[in-house]
Amino acid sequence: MLYEPIEPQQVAKKDKRNWIYSLFVVMLLGTWAYIIYDKSTTTHSKEQLQVQVNAIDSSKAELRVEFNATSARLDSLTGKHIQLIDKLADKNKTIQHLKNNIVALLQQRNTTATQLLQAKKMIDELNEKVNDLYNKLALLQSKNQALTLANEQLNNDKAHLQDTLSKTVAFNNYITNEASTLHASNFSIEALKLRNNGKEKMITIAKKADILRINFDLDENRIAPSGEKELYICIINPDGVIVSSGNTILTKKEGVKPYTIKVVVQYEQGKTATVNLNWRNNEDYQPGDYTIMVYQNGYKIGQGSILLKKSSLFG
Repeated sequence: MLYEPIEPQQVAKKDKRNWIYSLFVVMLLGTWAYIIYDKSTTTHSKEQLQVQVNAIDSSKAELRVEFNATSARLDSLTGKHIQLIDKLADKNKTIQHLKNNIVALLQQRNTTATQLLQAKKMIDELNEKVNDLYNKLALLQSKNQALTLANEQLNNDKAHLQDTLSKTVAFNNYITNEASTLHASNFSIEALKLRNNGKEKMITIAKKADILRINFDLDENRIAPSGEKELYICIINPDGVIVSSGNTILTKKEGVKPYTIKVVVQYEQGKTATVNLNWRNNEDYQPGDYTIMVYQNGYKIGQGSILLKKSSLFG
């Protein structure tokens, strides 16, 4: 067997080639290692980014909950105190404007942490304004309650005054209708026969009587004002019927009552007045008692009577 020695040049080429292969393998491994590292880094970054997004979404959701709670509280205040809220229109307008800005910010899709921080500050400001509104509404409500109590007191005072006034009016009516009502006394009733010569003769026989002369006094009264007084005279014949032409008066105790004649007299306060009047019957006088009752202010103030006799056998 023939042995051929390896030349130095061939050995050098082989060593160089092995070195190149080794370098290529190292580079390839490095490339895969870089790819694997880069993918791992990218995945980690994506995970961190997702964590950040989740944190932002969570914070955003919390802000929505806080905002909704504040809005609900605001709606409750305005709903319960819709009349009072009109007195705080400027403050309510400012709150609504701030509320709209928060809604616009929270409705954005890609909300940043800076925007969330801004939304948080705005919600805090909204809470302060709602608290301030609540305090002012409570103050207004307290004032309204005080006014309501004051009005109730005024109404009670008014009712008391009205009751006092009613009693005063009633008392004045009593003074006018009762205490100032006159009283008639000293009745003197005569039956008279009128002669052709104008002379009068007092008689007691019914068929001979031409007129009844009625006299009485109005007693002194220190309350009744001076002036004309209307007196209503009711003359009751022996049959118990009031002689009347159909005229009536309203009395306090007897209701509607017919009267015979009406007399107007002048009366001076605190003094006695004498009343004189003649009454002629349209029919023949009947034997028996004729009763004369006098009314004033709806009250009977006095009465008198006269007995007319039948004619005797000798006239």
